[in-house]
Amino acid sequence: MRVVIADDHHIVRKGLVFFLQTQPDVDIVGEASNGVEALKIVQQTQPDIVLMDLSMPVMNGIEATKQMMIDRPETRIVILTSYADKDYVIPAIQAGAKAYQLKDVAPEKLLTTMIEVQNGTYQLDGYITTFLVHHLTEPKEQKWALMNELTNRERDVLFEIAKGKSNNEIASSLFISEKTVKTHVSHVLSKLELADRTQAALYAVDYQKNQPKELL
Repeated sequence: MRVVIADDHHIVRKGLVFFLQTQPDVDIVGEASNGVEALKIVQQTQPDIVLMDLSMPVMNGIEATKQMMIDRPETRIVILTSYADKDYVIPAIQAGAKAYQLKDVAPEKLLTTMIEVQNGTYQLDGYITTFLVHHLTEPKEQKWALMNELTNRERDVLFEIAKGKSNNEIASSLFISEKTVKTHVSHVLSKLELADRTQAALYAVDYQKNQPKELL
């Protein structure tokens, strides 16, 4: 099994190298610190497996995976990341990744994943599998029900976030203080059970697309 490791953290790469070098049937043929480097190394070495981080400079793992699937579709991409939410999982799988594992995966499990992927099967972290099933089967009505928890002003702030505005810009647009905006943002994230502004923006855009215009 010829393997390329793509991760912008030197310590992570070295840890993976240290483990995989002990495996008799694994040959590490290259290391990359970003997606552009990974693409070049894959073209040069034609590996069987790429262990791909998602958050990297220059070109992220999702964009690199998309391009690899064009340039060398026979290479199997195993995502190895710290991100577990749908904003990363779904695009990664859609880009062509054959496996998605979190970085706290046991080394033996990672090796099994690589072997299974090389044999043509998909492999997902157990948490990711549960998450995806829940996400794909959750009724839209239930998903949007949390919107009822927001006040009118919190809705206004949410839709301003979806436009990509900063707290200062939102404050100016809604004629409130920036401190008040921060409070509203905190309440929005808490009530909608979201981790950050990016998730809030995606949620708002998805909500707007799925609601009759008269309800917005």
